[in-house]
Amino acid sequence: MHQRDQEREGQGQERVLGCGRSLLHPVIKAFLCGSVSGTCSTLLFQPLDLLKTRLQTLQPSPHGSRRVGMLALLLKVVRTESLLGLWKGMSPSIVRCVPGVGIYFGTLYSLKQYFLRGHPPTALESVILGVGSRSVAGVCMSPITVIKTRYESGRYGYESIYAALRSIYRNEGHRGLFSGLTATLLRDAPFSGIYLMFYNQTKNIMLHDQLDVAFLPVVNFSCGIFAGILASLVTQPADVIKTHMQLSPVKFRWIGQAVTLIFKDYGLRGFFQGGVPRALRRTLMAAMAWTVYEEMMAKMGLKS
Repeated sequence: MHQRDQEREGQGQERVLGCGRSLLHPVIKAFLCGSVSGTCSTLLFQPLDLLKTRLQTLQPSPHGSRRVGMLALLLKVVRTESLLGLWKGMSPSIVRCVPGVGIYFGTLYSLKQYFLRGHPPTALESVILGVGSRSVAGVCMSPITVIKTRYESGRYGYESIYAALRSIYRNEGHRGLFSGLTATLLRDAPFSGIYLMFYNQTKNIMLHDQLDVAFLPVVNFSCGIFAGILASLVTQPADVIKTHMQLSPVKFRWIGQAVTLIFKDYGLRGFFQGGVPRALRRTLMAAMAWTVYEEMMAKMGLKS
């Protein structure tokens, strides 16, 4: 009798704990996992984003002297702005990436549950899911993306994110807050679609061998690195166009004009300026974000 009471009490406790775990909607859990993964990767790789922005906006030398490399620019920033200067733009990066990555993963999880209903995505479905999820996040976070780019460039002296929003809206109107949005989506949406396709396909191939669970984070990270490199190369020109449009919206009013002016000033090589730090950052950031996200989702008992 006493043993039966104990069993009933144990079952009651399990139900209470189960209710506690299920208080949060799965989409909210996906959002939180994405936000945490976005925070970790943003803090680590912000210097690479700053170097990418600076390299893309270096003025062309009239004498054709040797180009400034990533290492030389890094040393220059440290020398003139201190080591912490490499983390300039950290505030808008956090404000953008934490909810932005959360929105991306939350939207992705919702779309997968609605359209796939449990079956693994095909290559085309992965592209569509990645493009759709990133487009939603990109539109939501566009004003913060503009501010982040301007912070990193060193050309603007905004006192705070709120002051930047107010200044841009007052001087440029609502269009200023969404300057470069088309170029941003042309960069981010294909990146996410291509990345997700390569990530899922590569992971499926590697997991055919039924690897030990302990190796799953290594597999996830390795697949993320491979997918990130390929996706970064394809979308680099759109990133250069986006940067110029957000920094000089009066000069670069639309994409066709931006392409023409960049080619005139920098040549074909100009569309790949800052490619190395961007590829490093996007690849490592995406690989880390997906690894942390998948591990946290597994801990919460959800399939990512």
